[in-house]
Amino acid sequence: MAKELKEQTMVLTSIRACKVAAVMTLALATAALTPGSIPASSEAAPSSSTSLPTLAPMLENVTPAVVNISVLTRTPIHDNPLYADPNFRRFFSLPEQRPQTKMSAGSGVIVDASEGYVVTNHHVIEGGSEISVTLKDGREVAAELIGSDKDTDIALLKIAPDNLSAIAVGDSDKLKVGDYVVAIGNPFGLGQTVTSGIVSALGRGGLNIESYEDFIQTDASINPGNSGGALVTLDGKLIGINTAILSPAGANVGIGFAVPSNIAVSVIQQLIDHGKVRRGRLGIAIQDLTPDIAEALQLTGLRGALIANVEAGSSAEQAGLQPGDVVPL
Repeated sequence: MAKELKEQTMVLTSIRACKVAAVMTLALATAALTPGSIPASSEAAPSSSTSLPTLAPMLENVTPAVVNISVLTRTPIHDNPLYADPNFRRFFSLPEQRPQTKMSAGSGVIVDASEGYVVTNHHVIEGGSEISVTLKDGREVAAELIGSDKDTDIALLKIAPDNLSAIAVGDSDKLKVGDYVVAIGNPFGLGQTVTSGIVSALGRGGLNIESYEDFIQTDASINPGNSGGALVTLDGKLIGINTAILSPAGANVGIGFAVPSNIAVSVIQQLIDHGKVRRGRLGIAIQDLTPDIAEALQLTGLRGALIANVEAGSSAEQAGLQPGDVVPL
């Protein structure tokens, strides 16, 4: 019995010693954190926030090249022709009919700082009487329309090349599904906004948005007002011009589309050289070679396009193409 009491006493003494040590450690730690107790020296531990991943350095270089575009559209009055007669208006005390004006907003990207070239969407500036560009630093400058192409929804503007910043253009053919991308634009007229996502699909078509469709699909948030803005890679290269969204309610649901940079560059060069896009005409109508059609033509396993019609006197007819020919992939 005496031995057991002795062992319990030793345990209690050990517990008390641990408690005393813990209290002393807490007291020392508290004293170390009191005001004035931390020396202002270069040996202080670095902030952990500096090691967090961030897109800020890239965006600091890229965002000055993305601009807001304002378009003033004047709609003529289509009214009774009698209203155009000043005597008729005077007799009935009718006010003078004035054209209606409408302001719309979109986005654009400076692609050549030395020349002041800004690329945007055709539907952003379509029908505009006056176009102005607002830079990130707040400057608002008038823009001249060099040309636009409705079929690819690309337009080119020119502004005074005064202290501008352009964006480097990347190769959209090197994109892969899953690559991270950043969308920059002016959604809902709020001002420059950055969103991020991935490339969801490539070569997207069949949407009946444009005549030529080879879209980059992304889940980076694109909303009304983002049209004409930049889609960039994480290294700050322009690889698309944000163009459209697929949404039942008119807002982003994670399905956005951009014109690939390689298509945009080709169109831009033609707009600079000719003011419009010149396209050759082959003179054929084609359709997909579906499995049913391939089986009917005894072409099982072949993929490609079926020539459905050849225009008389066309280049295709001169080359010997005929309806029913198949162009394999």
